Amino acid sequence: MNVWAIEKDTPLKLLLLELVHRYGENTLALNNKEQHFKAIELCTVNEPSISVYIYTFGQNSGRYGIDLKYPIAMHNIIGENENLTLDQVLEIISTHLFS
Repeated sequence: MNVWAIEKDTPLKLLLLELVHRYGENTLALNNKEQHFKAIELCTVNEPSISVYIYTFGQNSGRYGIDLKYPIAMHNIIGENENLTLDQVLEIISTHLFS
């Protein structure tokens, strides 16, 4: 994935660069249906039914919000993780997508 070619907010691009560095180029898939400039949805290529929705809108500068999505929608965790640092978001992604 060419992170710089994606039309997204710079903090989201920095997050994507870190994820590519940690997990490799072909480990995560970006949901191209998400059109908001300040949001992305990611899953692993092997488990598309479990994903993370990461956004910078409504957050303090340099902070992120992250929603956790599961195969059963009633188990989704929405709006509980906001104004997080990059390191906090990376830890949540690691636990949710790679554990």
